[in-house]
Amino acid sequence: MKFLDQAKVFIKSGGGGAGCVSFRREKYVEYGGPNGGDGGRGGDVWAEAVEGLNTLIDYRYQQHYKAKRGGHGMGKERTGAGGDDAVLKLPVGTQIFEEDQETLIADLTEVGQRVLLAEGGNGGWGNTRFKSSTNQAPRRANPGEEGEERWIWLRLKLIADAGLLGLPNAGKSTFLSVVTAATPKIADYPFTTLNPGLGVVDLGPGSRFVLADIPGLIEGAAEGAGLGHRFLGHVERCKVLLHLIDCTQDDVAGAYTTIRNELEAYSPELAQRPEVVALNKIDALLPEQVAEQVTQLKTVYDGEPLLISGVTRVGVKKALSEVSRHLGLIAEEENAGEDADWTPL
Repeated sequence: MKFLDQAKVFIKSGGGGAGCVSFRREKYVEYGGPNGGDGGRGGDVWAEAVEGLNTLIDYRYQQHYKAKRGGHGMGKERTGAGGDDAVLKLPVGTQIFEEDQETLIADLTEVGQRVLLAEGGNGGWGNTRFKSSTNQAPRRANPGEEGEERWIWLRLKLIADAGLLGLPNAGKSTFLSVVTAATPKIADYPFTTLNPGLGVVDLGPGSRFVLADIPGLIEGAAEGAGLGHRFLGHVERCKVLLHLIDCTQDDVAGAYTTIRNELEAYSPELAQRPEVVALNKIDALLPEQVAEQVTQLKTVYDGEPLLISGVTRVGVKKALSEVSRHLGLIAEEENAGEDADWTPL
């Protein structure tokens, strides 16, 4: 299935049914008069987060979603049937924006979450509603209210605990394939990964987390270069960032600085997330060459970078344990905040 993380769709709620003008005329029945029923209410347009979806590809082939119109009122004070709702089934993590792509309508972060996007029109009143002591035979009925219509944007941001960052050809896809059951495309040239991917890392009981791999970022990604602003959105929800740097390149310090600058430009809050930095592909260099790269990286990075190799799996478990440790600390902080408000009274 092709991955699609953005789509523009047209929605329209159903209009209300028209009210009915009707009179009761029956032989030998003493009391006649108006008996026109009201029109039915139009259907609503809803958005719902469901399980089993991880792409917006369905909305590439169908862009128009319209709820049904309410039924018209009928004689004998019969109300028209309500129109059927239209439901947009979306993957968890989908954000819904107005047509300007800036005004956020809803953010679907949990399975089963429903949001009303367009409300159906009310049904018109039948002539029974207009009966009074001074107007006992009204010949008036209201038309149904029209529904709402507009264009909206759907934007998917993958929900993962940790995210892989790095320049193209940093070895992110290889790393994901080694530590999870995911099978991303792997090749010896840059920009192999064109779509974000997810995998589940299992380090044992209580140490499972979701890892997201996004396509390689380039300089200017925060401004849209290489569609990087869309890719960065997929790590926006991650709690921990795992930054891989190809140690076989000449300027590892520049590679680290480039990614950090793009994070700062895209979202200062994202740049403040816990980060684990690792020099990848150490199997391709001699130990003294690796030490030189570590020294160069420390000129711009204050911590101690991890040394790993996705191919030989050297240091991979240590990197995952470090990510898991950060996730555990974050979970403890979140739980501590919840327990602080708890009281037995």
